[in-house]
Amino acid sequence: MLLWLTLAVLCSTACWADQMYGNARGTYFSSTPDNTNDISGIRVSVSPIGIIRSVQLRYGSNWSRIYGVSGGRAQEFLLGPDEYIIGLVGSHRIYIRYLVVYTNLGRWAPFGKESGYTFTASPSDPGKILTGIFGRIQALGITGIGLKWDYPLSVPPSQPPTTAQNKEKEKTS
Repeated sequence: MLLWLTLAVLCSTACWADQMYGNARGTYFSSTPDNTNDISGIRVSVSPIGIIRSVQLRYGSNWSRIYGVSGGRAQEFLLGPDEYIIGLVGSHRIYIRYLVVYTNLGRWAPFGKESGYTFTASPSDPGKILTGIFGRIQALGITGIGLKWDYPLSVPPSQPPTTAQNKEKEKTS
């Protein structure tokens, strides 16, 4: 009985932190973490028949490798200072067809055309941002995509003062 309970817990979707959207068939890919810079842009390539061919992330001023297959028309969306990707909407059939990224400053950028099953993704904890991607690819493009969420590397200016700063304030008051 304990074995079945353990398997049920391990196999439940609530236990999996990394959800993949799409049909998830093909070769696996995962972006390499950048421990120095947050994402500062995204480049998405779309084929003439509306399939998301590839995604590329920009960390600081450097672009990551291309995740997916070559070809298609590339569009890029660059983020400003203290701007982060905090949500994503997309759609898929056999391949990912549509992605829209949303930022904390209310900006958004669409890639491709909506077609098939839709999905919405955002971090489970407030303050987390997009820090990477993973997924699956086949011959024509990306078949599944997942998102990695974590806290920004740079400390936003609106952070509450630390305990030490509060004590210094009390001494001077």
